[in-house]
Amino acid sequence: MTVTTQLDQTLFYDEPEPRPVQYTLISVDDHLVEPPGMFEGRLPAQWQDQAPRVVETPEGHQVWEFDGNRYTQVGMNAVAGRRPETVAVEPFRFDQMRPGCWDIDARIRDMDINGVWASLNFPSQITGFCGRVFSVAKEAELGVLTTRAWNDWLFDEWYSPYPDRIIPLGITYLADPEEGAREIRRNAARGFTSVALPERPHRIGFPSLFDEYWKPIIAACAETETVISLHVGSSGITDLAPGSPALALGATLFGQLSLTACAEWLWSGWAVRYPELKIAMSEGGIGWVAMLLDRLDNIIDRSGYGLGWDIRPADLLQRNFWFCTLDDPSTIDTRHRIGVDRIMFETDYPHGDGTWPDSQQLVREVWGHLPKDELRAMCCENAARLYRHPLPEHVMP
Repeated sequence: MTVTTQLDQTLFYDEPEPRPVQYTLISVDDHLVEPPGMFEGRLPAQWQDQAPRVVETPEGHQVWEFDGNRYTQVGMNAVAGRRPETVAVEPFRFDQMRPGCWDIDARIRDMDINGVWASLNFPSQITGFCGRVFSVAKEAELGVLTTRAWNDWLFDEWYSPYPDRIIPLGITYLADPEEGAREIRRNAARGFTSVALPERPHRIGFPSLFDEYWKPIIAACAETETVISLHVGSSGITDLAPGSPALALGATLFGQLSLTACAEWLWSGWAVRYPELKIAMSEGGIGWVAMLLDRLDNIIDRSGYGLGWDIRPADLLQRNFWFCTLDDPSTIDTRHRIGVDRIMFETDYPHGDGTWPDSQQLVREVWGHLPKDELRAMCCENAARLYRHPLPEHVMP
């Protein structure tokens, strides 16, 4: 299926001019929208006709079809540049999205408009945020092959044309930890520096983090310096009361989701067993992190609920975990308790709460009063160090 790049201008604002650049920005939470045709020729011949594909519905929508199921966008995933009054929940067709959602050349142009040096991109439609869809395919071999094909497409078509601008994040096969570990090592050998895993795997049908099931995958990440990137909502949203406004309430509770997932990953003890492990929390903000650190100290020093580790839980959090934020204007003052070197920036392009095309302006307005060395750290240097990604020759401010 070919995709038109001619946009319906009644849906979009006028094309923005590139914004003045005052800060070197690396966004550690953006998304790509998988384009039609991305799996063509990427599976063995006997499996190719079962590869995911985009189909037209009788209503004129374009949706993904795979393994007997259909998949659409989730929660305002591709609305950058859209006039708010034209958005109900989702764009139904690719020509109702900016080409930067799914075309790498257009994405780089949109990054330039926004003043973003580099970007890490999570999956969107057909995979789920952590590759879950392929891992639950009825045929295990098909699940493995589609996982590999997604990673191959990302490497060939999304990362390789602009290696200084894209941080390569992969997915892995979750239904067989040994196979999942092999895929992590295969990707690491060609330059991937991160993998998306589910925040709370027991919520999507896999063993919990506290099960030895995950050891091969965790060990592979530690051994290859592959950052575990945990995107909020990768294991579903919070339980909602009947009749509640799902989109508004679910988005409101992103911080609570990240807090719960982070606490579980902490107390799973994987970072105790693998001190070199790196875990990055995505899209949950930082407002809850200082509170969690205080609570961890409290339960050790006052309640005695610790597990007898050689390292204090709060110190483990500050050693092995990183956090990211769109802005957090009220809670950025907790940055020293969290650790300035643990905080990273995100634009969340092309989602509904993303800051494109005015991320530079947002940083200036909410963080512009901060010391320049702290700004450089949170805007780009922490991310460059964590994901082993190059910075431009001149870093601003």
